[in-house]
Amino acid sequence: MLKTLVGAFKNKDIRKKILYTLMILVIVRVGSLLPIPGVDTEYFSSLLSGINTGDLSYLSAFTGGSFERMSLFALSITPYITSSIIMQLLTIAIPKLEEMQKEGEDGRKKITAITRYMTVGLAILESAGLVVGFGNKGVIENYNFWTVFCIVVILTAGSAIVMWLGERATEKGVGNGISVILLINIVSTMPNDFKNLYT
Repeated sequence: MLKTLVGAFKNKDIRKKILYTLMILVIVRVGSLLPIPGVDTEYFSSLLSGINTGDLSYLSAFTGGSFERMSLFALSITPYITSSIIMQLLTIAIPKLEEMQKEGEDGRKKITAITRYMTVGLAILESAGLVVGFGNKGVIENYNFWTVFCIVVILTAGSAIVMWLGERATEKGVGNGISVILLINIVSTMPNDFKNLYT
């Protein structure tokens, strides 16, 4: 295994792809630490700590803890994954989409574009739900229309950036970028999970 890794780094093209993927992963992790202005992140974390079991703990793992911190990438890659699943189901149910999928490269590009638009739509819905749902609980410091609008735009933009980074990693990096981002988010929460398990 180590020999294979050393051999991969000797090849210039593979080395560039690995470093490109690592750079994207660093950007994703930094974005997961940047808090959203106007959100009391400490209060949000303490609010979630009491209920962070079941579905919320999985969401926290998928987002690499950025959901708990209500950071720029709080939605992470989840809207993209959801829209991809919806599109796969719709290609079975809608004949026009099934034809598009069979068209080859052009059809796949159209389906990818629809998936991207659906991702942005889902990100808007999810971020609006988060902001309205938690805004009344004191998480948002100055709860008014303008603040809610700004936070929805920031969360949606963060999700779109993660989607774009994942696609760039797939195109110019190593492996499926979306899967690699999801993996690094899950792995990044493991030390804390082990600490909690030990405690």
